[in-house]
Amino acid sequence: MKWVRVLAAAAGMLAAANVASAQTGFPSKAVHLFVPYPAGGAVDILARTLGDELSKNWGQPVIIENRPGAGGLVASQALATSPPDGYTLIVVASGHATNPFLYPKIPYDTFKDFTAICLLASSPNILLVRADSPFKTLADLLAQARAKPGSLSYGMAGNGTSTHLAGELLKNLARVDIVAIPYKGGAPAMNDLLGGQIPMSFNNGPESIGQIGAGKVRALAVTTAKRAPFLPDVPTMAEAGVPGYDTGVWWGLLGPAGMPANIVAQLSSDFLAALKVPAVKERLNTLGASPIGSSPKEFDAVIHADYEKWGPIIKAAGMKAE
Repeated sequence: MKWVRVLAAAAGMLAAANVASAQTGFPSKAVHLFVPYPAGGAVDILARTLGDELSKNWGQPVIIENRPGAGGLVASQALATSPPDGYTLIVVASGHATNPFLYPKIPYDTFKDFTAICLLASSPNILLVRADSPFKTLADLLAQARAKPGSLSYGMAGNGTSTHLAGELLKNLARVDIVAIPYKGGAPAMNDLLGGQIPMSFNNGPESIGQIGAGKVRALAVTTAKRAPFLPDVPTMAEAGVPGYDTGVWWGLLGPAGMPANIVAQLSSDFLAALKVPAVKERLNTLGASPIGSSPKEFDAVIHADYEKWGPIIKAAGMKAE
Protein backbone atom coordinates (compact mmCIF):
# COMPACT_ATOMS: atom_id res chain seq x y z
CA MET A 1 0.00 0.00 0.00
CA LYS A 2 2.90 2.33 0.84
CA TRP A 3 4.49 1.82 -2.59
CA VAL A 4 1.13 2.33 -4.29
CA ARG A 5 0.87 5.76 -2.60
CA VAL A 6 4.47 6.59 -3.54
CA LEU A 7 3.96 5.64 -7.18
CA ALA A 8 0.62 7.49 -7.32
CA ALA A 9 2.25 10.61 -5.87
CA ALA A 10 5.10 10.40 -8.37
CA ALA A 11 2.67 9.98 -11.25
CA GLY A 12 0.68 12.97 -10.02
CA MET A 13 3.80 15.14 -9.84
CA LEU A 14 4.82 14.11 -13.34
CA ALA A 15 1.34 14.83 -14.67
CA ALA A 16 1.34 18.22 -12.99
CA ALA A 17 4.72 19.06 -14.47
CA ASN A 18 3.51 18.09 -17.93
CA VAL A 19 0.35 20.14 -17.47
CA ALA A 20 2.30 23.17 -16.31
CA SER A 21 4.74 23.01 -19.20
CA ALA A 22 2.00 22.52 -21.78
CA GLN A 23 -0.33 25.15 -20.38
CA THR A 24 -1.01 27.87 -22.95
CA GLY A 25 -3.99 29.56 -21.38
CA PHE A 26 -6.24 28.39 -18.60
CA PRO A 27 -8.96 27.40 -18.95
CA SER A 28 -9.06 26.34 -22.57
CA LYS A 29 -11.98 23.95 -22.12
CA ALA A 30 -14.88 23.22 -19.79
CA VAL A 31 -14.20 23.11 -16.04
CA HIS A 32 -16.04 20.44 -14.04
CA LEU A 33 -17.14 21.45 -10.55
CA PHE A 34 -18.23 18.58 -8.30
CA VAL A 35 -20.97 19.12 -5.71
CA PRO A 36 -21.07 16.37 -3.03
CA TYR A 37 -24.79 16.92 -2.34
CA PRO A 38 -28.08 16.89 -4.28
CA ALA A 39 -29.29 19.81 -6.37
CA GLY A 40 -31.06 22.54 -4.44
CA GLY A 41 -28.87 22.49 -1.34
CA ALA A 42 -26.48 25.18 -0.15
CA VAL A 43 -23.36 23.78 -1.81
CA ASP A 44 -25.23 23.36 -5.09
CA ILE A 45 -26.60 26.92 -5.01
CA LEU A 46 -23.17 28.37 -4.20
CA ALA A 47 -21.46 26.33 -6.91
CA ARG A 48 -23.98 27.31 -9.58
CA THR A 49 -23.86 31.00 -8.63
CA LEU A 50 -20.06 31.11 -8.89
CA GLY A 51 -20.01 28.81 -11.90
CA ASP A 52 -22.26 31.14 -13.86
CA GLU A 53 -20.01 34.12 -13.12
CA LEU A 54 -16.78 32.30 -13.91
CA SER A 55 -18.09 30.84 -17.16
CA LYS A 56 -18.68 34.41 -18.35
CA ASN A 57 -15.21 35.52 -17.33
CA TRP A 58 -13.42 32.48 -18.69
CA GLY A 59 -15.39 32.11 -21.88
CA GLN A 60 -15.63 28.41 -21.04
CA PRO A 61 -18.51 26.47 -19.49
CA VAL A 62 -18.44 25.47 -15.84
CA ILE A 63 -20.23 22.13 -15.60
CA ILE A 64 -21.81 21.38 -12.22
CA GLU A 65 -21.82 17.67 -11.38
CA ASN A 66 -23.92 16.61 -8.39
CA ARG A 67 -22.36 13.49 -6.86
CA PRO A 68 -24.09 12.95 -3.51
CA GLY A 69 -23.36 10.12 -1.14
CA ALA A 70 -21.52 9.12 2.03
CA GLY A 71 -21.26 12.63 3.46
CA GLY A 72 -19.20 13.85 0.53
CA LEU A 73 -16.87 10.84 0.22
CA VAL A 74 -18.18 9.83 -3.20
CA ALA A 75 -17.44 13.17 -4.84
CA SER A 76 -14.20 13.70 -2.91
CA GLN A 77 -12.83 10.31 -3.99
CA ALA A 78 -13.69 11.12 -7.60
CA LEU A 79 -11.79 14.39 -7.31
CA ALA A 80 -8.77 12.81 -5.61
CA THR A 81 -8.32 10.47 -8.59
CA SER A 82 -8.82 13.20 -11.22
CA PRO A 83 -5.95 14.76 -13.21
CA PRO A 84 -4.38 17.68 -11.29
CA ASP A 85 -4.82 20.09 -14.20
CA GLY A 86 -7.39 22.48 -12.72
CA TYR A 87 -10.23 21.25 -14.89
CA THR A 88 -11.82 19.17 -12.13
CA LEU A 89 -12.62 20.86 -8.83
CA ILE A 90 -15.00 20.46 -5.91
CA VAL A 91 -16.92 22.72 -3.55
CA VAL A 92 -16.86 21.10 -0.12
CA ALA A 93 -18.63 21.96 3.11
CA SER A 94 -17.01 22.02 6.54
CA GLY A 95 -17.90 18.35 6.94
CA HIS A 96 -14.88 17.60 4.76
CA ALA A 97 -12.68 18.24 7.80
CA THR A 98 -14.64 15.89 10.07
CA ASN A 99 -15.19 12.87 7.80
CA PRO A 100 -11.98 11.13 9.00
CA PHE A 101 -13.55 10.83 12.45
CA LEU A 102 -16.83 9.43 11.12
CA TYR A 103 -15.61 6.87 8.60
CA PRO A 104 -13.06 4.32 9.84
CA LYS A 105 -11.74 3.86 6.31
CA ILE A 106 -11.96 6.70 3.83
CA PRO A 107 -10.56 6.20 0.30
CA TYR A 108 -8.29 9.25 0.43
CA ASP A 109 -6.18 11.37 2.76
CA THR A 110 -8.09 14.50 3.81
CA PHE A 111 -4.99 16.66 3.51
CA LYS A 112 -2.43 14.93 1.26
CA ASP A 113 -4.81 14.09 -1.60
CA PHE A 114 -6.21 17.60 -2.15
CA THR A 115 -5.10 21.12 -2.93
CA ALA A 116 -6.76 23.89 -0.93
CA ILE A 117 -7.65 26.77 -3.25
CA CYS A 118 -10.08 29.22 -1.65
CA LEU A 119 -12.48 29.60 1.29
CA LEU A 120 -15.65 30.75 -0.44
CA ALA A 121 -18.43 31.59 2.02
CA SER A 122 -20.01 30.82 5.38
CA SER A 123 -23.46 30.73 6.94
CA PRO A 124 -25.14 30.03 10.24
CA ASN A 125 -27.28 26.95 10.50
CA ILE A 126 -30.90 27.53 11.47
CA LEU A 127 -33.22 25.46 13.64
CA LEU A 128 -36.48 25.23 11.70
CA VAL A 129 -40.00 23.95 12.32
CA ARG A 130 -43.02 24.04 10.07
CA ALA A 131 -45.08 27.20 10.09
CA ASP A 132 -47.97 25.30 11.72
CA SER A 133 -45.77 23.71 14.39
CA PRO A 134 -46.92 24.04 18.01
CA PHE A 135 -43.35 25.12 18.85
CA LYS A 136 -43.30 28.91 18.70
CA THR A 137 -39.94 29.32 20.41
CA LEU A 138 -36.86 27.27 21.22
CA ALA A 139 -38.05 27.18 24.83
CA ASP A 140 -41.26 25.45 23.71
CA LEU A 141 -39.27 22.81 21.84
CA LEU A 142 -36.85 22.19 24.70
CA ALA A 143 -39.74 21.86 27.15
CA GLN A 144 -41.23 19.08 25.00
CA ALA A 145 -37.83 17.39 24.60
CA ARG A 146 -37.32 17.36 28.38
CA ALA A 147 -40.85 16.21 29.15
CA LYS A 148 -40.63 13.31 26.69
CA PRO A 149 -36.98 12.34 26.08
CA GLY A 150 -36.37 10.77 22.67
CA SER A 151 -39.76 11.83 21.31
CA LEU A 152 -38.41 14.53 18.99
CA SER A 153 -36.23 14.00 15.95
CA TYR A 154 -34.38 16.46 13.77
CA GLY A 155 -33.36 16.28 10.13
CA MET A 156 -29.84 17.11 9.00
CA ALA A 157 -27.70 16.86 5.88
CA GLY A 158 -25.83 13.69 6.84
CA ASN A 159 -23.66 12.22 9.56
CA GLY A 160 -20.87 14.54 10.59
CA THR A 161 -22.11 17.52 8.61
CA SER A 162 -22.33 20.94 10.22
CA THR A 163 -26.08 20.46 10.71
CA HIS A 164 -25.46 17.17 12.52
CA LEU A 165 -22.88 18.84 14.75
CA ALA A 166 -25.38 21.65 15.39
CA GLY A 167 -27.90 19.11 16.68
CA GLU A 168 -25.35 17.29 18.81
CA LEU A 169 -24.19 20.58 20.32
CA LEU A 170 -27.79 21.40 21.23
CA LYS A 171 -28.21 17.99 22.85
CA ASN A 172 -25.01 18.48 24.83
CA LEU A 173 -25.49 22.05 26.01
CA ALA A 174 -29.27 21.91 26.59
CA ARG A 175 -29.08 18.39 28.04
CA VAL A 176 -31.92 17.01 25.93
CA ASP A 177 -32.46 13.71 24.14
CA ILE A 178 -33.38 14.39 20.50
CA VAL A 179 -32.90 11.90 17.67
CA ALA A 180 -30.79 12.71 14.60
CA ILE A 181 -32.24 11.70 11.22
CA PRO A 182 -29.56 11.81 8.48
CA TYR A 183 -30.38 12.74 4.88
CA LYS A 184 -28.28 12.92 1.74
CA GLY A 185 -28.13 16.69 1.85
CA GLY A 186 -30.06 19.60 3.29
CA ALA A 187 -32.66 19.78 0.54
CA PRO A 188 -34.12 16.30 1.23
CA ALA A 189 -34.25 17.14 4.95
CA MET A 190 -36.14 20.32 4.16
CA ASN A 191 -38.58 18.40 1.98
CA ASP A 192 -39.42 16.01 4.81
CA LEU A 193 -39.80 18.89 7.24
CA LEU A 194 -42.26 20.55 4.86
CA GLY A 195 -44.05 17.24 4.42
CA GLY A 196 -44.43 16.71 8.15
CA GLN A 197 -42.24 13.59 8.33
CA ILE A 198 -39.96 15.24 10.90
CA PRO A 199 -40.84 17.91 13.50
CA MET A 200 -37.71 20.04 13.07
CA SER A 201 -34.57 20.39 11.01
CA PHE A 202 -31.19 22.10 11.05
CA ASN A 203 -30.51 23.74 7.69
CA ASN A 204 -28.11 26.41 6.56
CA GLY A 205 -29.07 29.82 5.21
CA PRO A 206 -29.21 29.15 1.46
CA GLU A 207 -31.49 26.15 2.01
CA SER A 208 -33.73 28.00 4.46
CA ILE A 209 -34.20 31.60 3.45
CA GLY A 210 -36.66 30.96 0.62
CA GLN A 211 -38.94 28.76 2.72
CA ILE A 212 -38.79 31.21 5.63
CA GLY A 213 -39.70 34.08 3.33
CA ALA A 214 -42.56 32.07 1.85
CA GLY A 215 -43.96 31.48 5.33
CA LYS A 216 -43.65 27.69 5.08
CA VAL A 217 -41.22 27.26 7.96
CA ARG A 218 -40.47 29.12 11.18
CA ALA A 219 -36.91 29.87 12.30
CA LEU A 220 -36.55 29.32 16.04
CA ALA A 221 -32.87 30.26 16.33
CA VAL A 222 -29.61 30.64 14.42
CA THR A 223 -26.55 28.70 15.52
CA THR A 224 -23.89 31.41 15.43
CA ALA A 225 -22.90 33.68 18.31
CA LYS A 226 -24.32 36.71 16.50
CA ARG A 227 -27.66 37.12 14.77
CA ALA A 228 -27.72 36.58 11.02
CA PRO A 229 -27.91 39.81 8.98
CA PHE A 230 -30.58 38.24 6.77
CA LEU A 231 -32.69 37.20 9.81
CA PRO A 232 -32.26 40.09 12.26
CA ASP A 233 -35.40 39.21 14.23
CA VAL A 234 -34.41 35.57 14.85
CA PRO A 235 -32.51 35.04 18.13
CA THR A 236 -29.28 33.14 18.48
CA MET A 237 -29.30 29.84 20.35
CA ALA A 238 -27.58 31.57 23.25
CA GLU A 239 -30.21 34.31 23.35
CA ALA A 240 -32.97 31.72 23.15
CA GLY A 241 -31.78 29.87 26.23
CA VAL A 242 -28.67 27.80 25.41
CA PRO A 243 -25.64 29.77 26.70
CA GLY A 244 -22.30 29.15 24.99
CA TYR A 245 -23.83 27.77 21.80
CA ASP A 246 -21.90 28.82 18.65
CA THR A 247 -21.33 26.94 15.39
CA GLY A 248 -21.90 27.36 11.66
CA VAL A 249 -20.81 26.09 8.24
CA TRP A 250 -18.25 27.10 5.66
CA TRP A 251 -17.76 26.15 2.01
CA GLY A 252 -14.51 26.04 0.10
CA LEU A 253 -12.86 25.06 -3.17
CA LEU A 254 -10.48 22.11 -3.50
CA GLY A 255 -8.57 20.54 -6.37
CA PRO A 256 -6.63 17.28 -6.59
CA ALA A 257 -3.16 17.06 -5.04
CA GLY A 258 -0.22 18.03 -7.22
CA MET A 259 -1.78 20.95 -9.08
CA PRO A 260 0.65 23.44 -10.70
CA ALA A 261 1.17 26.45 -8.43
CA ASN A 262 0.31 28.91 -11.19
CA ILE A 263 -3.06 27.26 -11.81
CA VAL A 264 -3.85 27.20 -8.08
CA ALA A 265 -3.00 30.89 -7.83
CA GLN A 266 -5.16 31.75 -10.84
CA LEU A 267 -8.14 29.76 -9.59
CA SER A 268 -7.91 31.34 -6.14
CA SER A 269 -7.71 34.80 -7.71
CA ASP A 270 -10.56 34.15 -10.15
CA PHE A 271 -12.93 32.78 -7.50
CA LEU A 272 -12.04 35.63 -5.14
CA ALA A 273 -12.83 38.12 -7.92
CA ALA A 274 -16.16 36.37 -8.58
CA LEU A 275 -17.09 36.65 -4.90
CA LYS A 276 -16.56 40.41 -5.10
CA VAL A 277 -18.93 40.91 -8.05
CA PRO A 278 -21.91 42.93 -6.71
CA ALA A 279 -24.49 40.64 -8.31
CA VAL A 280 -22.82 37.56 -6.81
CA LYS A 281 -22.55 39.18 -3.35
CA GLU A 282 -26.18 40.20 -3.51
CA ARG A 283 -27.25 36.72 -4.61
CA LEU A 284 -25.32 35.03 -1.79
CA ASN A 285 -26.44 37.54 0.84
CA THR A 286 -30.05 37.09 -0.26
CA LEU A 287 -29.58 33.34 0.14
CA GLY A 288 -28.11 33.73 3.61
CA ALA A 289 -24.47 33.10 2.77
CA SER A 290 -21.66 35.54 3.52
CA PRO A 291 -18.92 35.68 0.86
CA ILE A 292 -15.40 35.34 2.28
CA GLY A 293 -12.56 34.60 -0.15
CA SER A 294 -9.07 33.61 0.98
CA SER A 295 -5.65 32.48 -0.10
CA PRO A 296 -4.96 28.74 -0.50
CA LYS A 297 -2.83 28.84 2.66
CA GLU A 298 -5.58 30.47 4.69
CA PHE A 299 -8.16 27.91 3.55
CA ASP A 300 -5.80 25.04 4.35
CA ALA A 301 -5.45 26.46 7.88
CA VAL A 302 -9.25 26.55 8.29
CA ILE A 303 -9.55 22.86 7.35
CA HIS A 304 -6.82 21.89 9.82
CA ALA A 305 -8.39 24.02 12.58
CA ASP A 306 -11.81 22.36 12.21
CA TYR A 307 -10.16 18.93 12.12
CA GLU A 308 -8.53 19.67 15.48
CA LYS A 309 -11.63 21.35 16.97
CA TRP A 310 -14.31 18.80 16.13
CA GLY A 311 -12.34 15.55 16.26
CA PRO A 312 -12.46 15.17 20.05
CA ILE A 313 -16.14 16.20 20.17
CA ILE A 314 -17.14 13.64 17.54
CA LYS A 315 -15.17 10.91 19.32
CA ALA A 316 -16.72 11.80 22.67
CA ALA A 317 -20.21 11.70 21.18
CA GLY A 318 -19.53 8.36 19.52
CA MET A 319 -20.74 9.70 16.17
CA LYS A 320 -20.28 7.29 13.27
CA ALA A 321 -21.32 7.34 9.63
CA GLU A 322 -24.03 4.89 8.66
